[in-house]
Amino acid sequence: MTTDITSTDVSHIAPREKAEILAQALPYIRKFHGKTIVIKYGGNAMTDPALQQDFAEDVVLLKLVGMNPVVVHGGGPQIEDALNKLGKKGHFIQGMRVTDEETMSVVEWVLGGEVQQDVVGLINAAGGKAVGLTGRDGGMIRARKLKMVDKDDPAKEHDIGQVGDIVSIDPSVVKALQDDQFIPVVSPIGFGENNESYNINADVVAAKLATVLRAEKLLMLTNIKGVLDKEGNLLTELTPRRIDELVDDGTISGGMIPKIAGAIDAAKSGVNAVHILDGRVPHAMLLEILSEEAYGTMIRSH
Repeated sequence: MTTDITSTDVSHIAPREKAEILAQALPYIRKFHGKTIVIKYGGNAMTDPALQQDFAEDVVLLKLVGMNPVVVHGGGPQIEDALNKLGKKGHFIQGMRVTDEETMSVVEWVLGGEVQQDVVGLINAAGGKAVGLTGRDGGMIRARKLKMVDKDDPAKEHDIGQVGDIVSIDPSVVKALQDDQFIPVVSPIGFGENNESYNINADVVAAKLATVLRAEKLLMLTNIKGVLDKEGNLLTELTPRRIDELVDDGTISGGMIPKIAGAIDAAKSGVNAVHILDGRVPHAMLLEILSEEAYGTMIRSH
């Protein structure tokens, strides 16, 4: 008899086996108790209702067993939808959205309003106490205009509008909320020295936030199994040196490169482990944190 991994019916599991499963999580709960875990929430896990529910339950459970989850969310598809409704066509240069003033105001209300409040609502409905933040709250994310160098001509720079590069992150507001049993939910919007807003890549915000919070883990939920080799096999553990080899030979390319770059920076800067997880697997976070099984690629600092 095969068991469907997506089924949530556990009635076929005997009570003793259920107890055994819970007991096996104990060493991990003990190991990570009191530790901060930053979660980049994106991909299917963000748009599929059943996976949204699983995600919210996982976050609440991690909090209740004594860990400190911090969520950073993306929202590319939602921004695209909102712009389409307004009849505004998204324009990209080298994979980055050109963000003029009008687009930025849409980005702010979609990310800092609609998406953030959806995530907060999901976690609260699952029994948590989530609080939404943008980079403005508590002066958290200071940013400046991102300078994008042309990939073919290093002397040429592209102006992509109000897309930001992080200058610094002050995590004190996040720490204050954590200490009071809240779960912070961060929208990737920063502010500049003249109080202007900047749209920042959510992977970059999650990696930098994990670094300044000295997080135990950074979990990045994606729509892929993890990092795959050329034959399509999952690479369950990587080091920065091995990643350099995979980029050089073209195994890692495209949209995976910024994800990996942020992950390596975080790993090198003191985050113990970075996991690129398949967010399409129900309860992927719990499976990764509380068991021996690998549900994605783990990047260690060395």
